[in-house]
Amino acid sequence: MMSFIETSDSERVETAGKHPARVCRQVQDMSPASKIPPIHSPAPVVYIVDDDNGMRTSLAWLLESVGVKSEGFANAADFLQAFDANVPACLVLDVRMPETSGFDVQAELNARGATLPIIFVSGHGDIPMSVRALQNGAIDFVEKPYNSQQMLERIQRAMKLAAQRHAADQKLRDLRQRIESLTAREKEVLRGVLDGKGSKRIASDLSISVKTVDVHRASIKDKLGASSIATLVRDVMAVWSPGEGGRE
Repeated sequence: MMSFIETSDSERVETAGKHPARVCRQVQDMSPASKIPPIHSPAPVVYIVDDDNGMRTSLAWLLESVGVKSEGFANAADFLQAFDANVPACLVLDVRMPETSGFDVQAELNARGATLPIIFVSGHGDIPMSVRALQNGAIDFVEKPYNSQQMLERIQRAMKLAAQRHAADQKLRDLRQRIESLTAREKEVLRGVLDGKGSKRIASDLSISVKTVDVHRASIKDKLGASSIATLVRDVMAVWSPGEGGRE
């Protein structure tokens, strides 16, 4: 009779290695992916960063009239402090502001890995300025004063793109969370899989049975929600390095 009192998931698998049927039943009880709480998407927002109070306020009113939430900032520092990368958002950003320019803000967001779409606005725009903005990742460049209806259409396109990017980012965050839910032994097996090793080689490297490796592989697929080892490798390689983590 086997006892699993006060043992880890990995120890349970290795202790039961000679009883595949029992092992499979145990794996189904081990922190499946479904136990990880879903990530709920917050309400989208349009950030408005412009030192011109009149322009900032009028755009906020325009967005409010069509039911779009916005947050306004008179300077870059306040925006960068309040910016939340977990919120689906786009940014309407003035080029010329005191102390910190719109290009400086764009550079800081790029350094943070932020993916929100940026619409630059300027009362003194020129071709080199717009080219610079677009080359660094902005999706649009608008001269002041702008047409309200056209601006709304531009923002609507930006918000659609923001939703797509946010969903992709959220999927990656969710995958990272699932990877962190793996046991130390499962991470060791996962490293072997990412290195292209088969079950026999992984078993030899870790001094465990091939059956135990296969059980861990099945558990990893379940926890990460992967349909196959091929998709598992593709997705995990995008967010996790085999060198991350270690034996607990």
